[in-house]
Amino acid sequence: MVEILHKALPDDLRATNPLPGMRPLADDQWLRVDDAYPAQMSYRRKLLRRRRDEVLWQSDVALEAIAELSDRVCEKLPSLGFNITSGAIVCPDGEAIERDADGPLAVLAQSIQEDICILQKDGDEHLLSAALLCFPASWTLAEKAGRPLSVIHAPVQGYTVDIAKRVQRMFNAVRPEQPLWRNNMLGYTDPDLFQPRAENDPERQADPVDVAPFVRAERQCILRLPKSDALVFTIHSYVVRTK
Repeated sequence: MVEILHKALPDDLRATNPLPGMRPLADDQWLRVDDAYPAQMSYRRKLLRRRRDEVLWQSDVALEAIAELSDRVCEKLPSLGFNITSGAIVCPDGEAIERDADGPLAVLAQSIQEDICILQKDGDEHLLSAALLCFPASWTLAEKAGRPLSVIHAPVQGYTVDIAKRVQRMFNAVRPEQPLWRNNMLGYTDPDLFQPRAENDPERQADPVDVAPFVRAERQCILRLPKSDALVFTIHSYVVRTK
């Protein structure tokens, strides 16, 4: 068990809205660096080295979108305390990540705290075409790779057909100039950020937030890439001790 804790939840994550619960977000606010950055990044880099096939997947269809996302992230990083050179990303913890030493999605995995899902339209639905998932909260990347939204969310309690249609309509309407965000919050007995779970495994019973020893919250943002028209879903994970 790896325990990486935040000092406190940000104020904007202390309340949750029913699904889908999306709200507008300024274009410069979908990436964050917080007090858990050094410890989270050390863990992310270790997972990429030791369990790469479990935490990173991409299809050829997503290559253009990944390159576009990488450029956009690098544009945002200097305002968050990063130093971008022609060959490396120098991170707030002092680590220099070579930009050409690995694929761009793996470089992002070693640089930012956010997990990333790239979704691209195929027919009437968006499919998961690439993902960086170092901190899964009870789901497994291999089971979701290449699948449509309706199938990806099928095991989620409360994710009804009506909500699935509303989410798809919302995804269709996301504009490049207007990202969206939502958050969730669950009680946990285990603070580890890497908690994959197969769909056929028994579902973990969520502990009531007011009595659980740990609370895990996710800040989830959605933005559209203007050139590739792909959607990017980012997940910034927080864990705090309640007792």
